[in-house]
Amino acid sequence: MFGVQTKIYTRAEQLPAVEENSFFHSRLLFSICSSTLRMKPYMVVCTDAEGNVVSHLLANVRYRTSFLPPFLFMQCRVVGEGIYVESEFRKDELFGEMLTALTHRMNKKTLYIEFSNLSQKMFGYKQFRQNNYFPVHWMSIHNSLHSKTPEERITEKMMRRIENAYARGVTCQTVETQDDLKAFNKLLRQHHWLKPKRYIPDEQFFIKLRDTSQCQLFVTKFHNHVIGCSACVYSGTDAYLWYTAYRRKTYISLHPDAVTIWHAIKYAHEQGYDHINFLDVGLPFQKNPYREFILRFGGKPVSTYRWFSCSIRWINAVLKFIYKD
Repeated sequence: MFGVQTKIYTRAEQLPAVEENSFFHSRLLFSICSSTLRMKPYMVVCTDAEGNVVSHLLANVRYRTSFLPPFLFMQCRVVGEGIYVESEFRKDELFGEMLTALTHRMNKKTLYIEFSNLSQKMFGYKQFRQNNYFPVHWMSIHNSLHSKTPEERITEKMMRRIENAYARGVTCQTVETQDDLKAFNKLLRQHHWLKPKRYIPDEQFFIKLRDTSQCQLFVTKFHNHVIGCSACVYSGTDAYLWYTAYRRKTYISLHPDAVTIWHAIKYAHEQGYDHINFLDVGLPFQKNPYREFILRFGGKPVSTYRWFSCSIRWINAVLKFIYKD
């Protein structure tokens, strides 16, 4: 685009000064990812003729394993559409510049690229299509925390389950000790190890997250045993429930899943956040147990897109045909 220069940075010390109003595209998350095993961040930055940053976008490459070939591969994940400052350039044009540069760079390195949690369903539609991405219908859920209290939104049945669990001795707290952190990581990995879509970072990622002011790690306990955990990040006026795990089958009568989610919602409300967003709710199947579970807390479902691009051209072409919109 005329008047704009696009550059991709991979080293924190080389990054220019950028806006920090989104955690998912911040220097802080860039630094955390760069110091975590099996992760490598890429910051795409657009500058004007005077060298002023007009937009930037953080992508994170994760090194992953699978039970099926290829057994080891790299995936690029972007959460949101990036940050844009007021300038003479249009937001969609800047996004197109960053998307093209990132796609050209990542198609040589990764198996596929994924864009999720865009602010609007149709954002970047033209630019994604021009770069050979295909859309997959997805479900997004968020709870409003500013107009009504969480107690006014949750179903009565769910509230009774939570109150019963508290009465029997279930507690929730932030991760404060090394033992709690170790139990948090162990439960998170055990809960997700048979779920190929879910990527769990190295424990160093959560250690560094805990040390920031924009994240809280929670554990749910029963008789000093950790039966649930969650990781929430806070960006702007919103909270984001990023990772969750619970021993639901072992402690089915205590409903550790409900108590863990409820504590994250209550904490976000008490801290004055406007919304709590549930990341990775899943595909909008007619029957989706996790989606129905989350909706019982009074959330609002929104249909959206996730955009994907596979570096293997013939596979990408087949997937574009299957998911043509």
